[in-house]
Amino acid sequence: MNKKTAAMAIIIREIASDYSANLKRRFEERSIEMQDDDKSHYLIYRVLGISHPEGEAVDLYQNKGRFLYRYAGDFLEKVTKLCLSDRFPNATSLRISNPFSTKPKTFEIDYVIDNDAYEIKWRDATTDGDHIGKEHSRIRAIASIGYRPIRLMYYLPNRTQAIQIQSIIADLYKANNGLYYAGEAAWEHIKFATDIDLLTILKEIAEEVS
Repeated sequence: MNKKTAAMAIIIREIASDYSANLKRRFEERSIEMQDDDKSHYLIYRVLGISHPEGEAVDLYQNKGRFLYRYAGDFLEKVTKLCLSDRFPNATSLRISNPFSTKPKTFEIDYVIDNDAYEIKWRDATTDGDHIGKEHSRIRAIASIGYRPIRLMYYLPNRTQAIQIQSIIADLYKANNGLYYAGEAAWEHIKFATDIDLLTILKEIAEEVS
């Protein structure tokens, strides 16, 4: 581990600790809230062969899952920006107009470094075909104002339809002179661009807390 990675590991470890504590607090709060929920819909669960206790577990973990996915995405975006800003202090987020549609009216670029416009995602498992149209408009909007669109996505989806959509999105980036880094390539890119081995940092933290 080089000096830059070691120094960043200290900061990221503190951020991870804060996110973990906040996530556990949200889990506990939601668990308490759900004790008073209307559970009349469990009738349909039971009709479908799902017992009352199992139905409660499903609903609880569905709620926990939403929190977990949001916190995971926010955390990984935050520490990625931290690594990029360490290497590129003038990097910034930017909101641009959508000249191709009113839905949405604007797009947010996660990070702009010189002429590179980064979209940072921990994963994208969407199977919604409309997602392609929105992504196409966003990529074209970025390219139209002179930026190079770059997608940095750390984890690829597992389902066939979602994988196919990501393949189409990757082609859209290439067609607009952009770059698409996903999976191992994303980790390698952030390491190359910043000289910080983010993946190694996160693996070490995971070992410490598990």
